[in-house]
Formats: sequence, structure tokens, C-alpha cells
Amino acid sequence: MNKYLKQLIELSDIDKSIDGFGPRVENIEKSLRIALEKEAGVSSVIDTYNEEILEAKLKKKKNELHLAELSEKQEELTKKSAIVKTAKEVKALQLESEIAKEQCDFANEEIERLDNFVESKNTLIKEESAKLDEISKEVAEIKKSIAGELADIEKEKKEVYSNKNKLISLMDQKILTFYEKIRKWAGNTTVVPVKKQACYGCFMRLNDKVYSSVIKHEDIVTCPHCGRILYKEEQEEKA
Repeated sequence: MNKYLKQLIELSDIDKSIDGFGPRVENIEKSLRIALEKEAGVSSVIDTYNEEILEAKLKKKKNELHLAELSEKQEELTKKSAIVKTAKEVKALQLESEIAKEQCDFANEEIERLDNFVESKNTLIKEESAKLDEISKEVAEIKKSIAGELADIEKEKKEVYSNKNKLISLMDQKILTFYEKIRKWAGNTTVVPVKKQACYGCFMRLNDKVYSSVIKHEDIVTCPHCGRILYKEEQEEKA
């Protein structure tokens, strides 16, 4: 087989291996990703509850301030009631006092409601925090279990890249440029075998002349239909 064709086939196999590292890592990290998403989801729920508690406390503070104002108003009304003279003034003060009392009752009810709301949210936070602790333990265990696999892949990756660099250093620059040009659009089907007299990149049948050139392995032959680099597998030739 042509020396340069052998190099191109080897380079193509190496590039396929390199492109396969991403999916392999992604598959290994899938369980971790799911666990991290669960962890983030529970954390988000806790954050929402805390925001709701903060908002409720601010509302409670406003109601407490309003109660203080109403209390001062009640004192003023009590002082005024001691000095009013006409029945009309007395009636007006009574009406104003009743309104202030209703507002006090409403503010106290709202404060009680907000206290109950905060208590219920704190209970939910405790429940979610317990879930979060469990998920965090799960995340730690997954990280520990996949660390070895990822380390092995990283070691393998370095070795493959080293082999690629060695091969590239031996290759003719024009051949390499030609390969990279095709690889830009063909990806991992840049160099493909010929089976049953057809290109296994575009699956189009080759004419006898092109097929004969591929079998001889004397030159680098490209598919006349798609432009991919062709080669004949040795096992099929023997068969």
C-alpha cells in the first residue's frame, strides 16, 4: 500500500479516536450532571423560600410600624376625647377610634398570618435542606466513582495526541493539508473504505477505472462523486 495512504488511514483512525473522547466523557459524566441538576433545583427552591421569608418579614415590619402609628393615634384620640364639648365632636372621635381599632385588628391578623407563613416556609426549608444534604452526598460519591475513569481517558487522550503529533511530523505537508481540507466538511469520513465497488462515504458506485486505481494502492485516490479519500481494506482484497 502507498506509504502516504497508510499514513492518511492511520491519521483518520487517530482523529476518530480523538473525536470519540468527548462523547465518552459526556456519557461517564451523565449521572453526575443529573445529580448536579437535582442539587441546583433543590438549592433554587430553598433560595425561593428564603426570598419569600424575607419579603414576609418586611411586610410584618411595615405592619408593626403601622401598629405603632395607630397606637399613637389612639392616645391622641383619648386626649382629645377629654376636652371635646359637643356631641358632634364626640361622635367624630368615636368613629375615628373605631376605624383605628379595625386597622389595629387587621394589622395584628396580618402579622399573625405572616408569622405562620414564615414558620411554614422554615419547615419546608428544613425538609429541602435534608434533601440537599442527601443529593450533595450523592454528588460527592459520583465524583469519586468517575474520577478513575476520567483519569484513564485523560491518560489515553495524551497518548493518542502524542501519536498524532509523531505521525504528523513524518507526513508530507501537502498531503496533510489536502487531508485537512477534506476533513473540514467530511469530518470522520475523510478517509473511507471501498466495499462492493462503492465509496463508503457517499455510497455511490465507482467506475472500473477508479476502482482499479484504489485496488492498486499506488496513488491516493479520491471518490469522483464526493471527493473523499478511498482505500481498499486488505481483508476484503484477500477474500
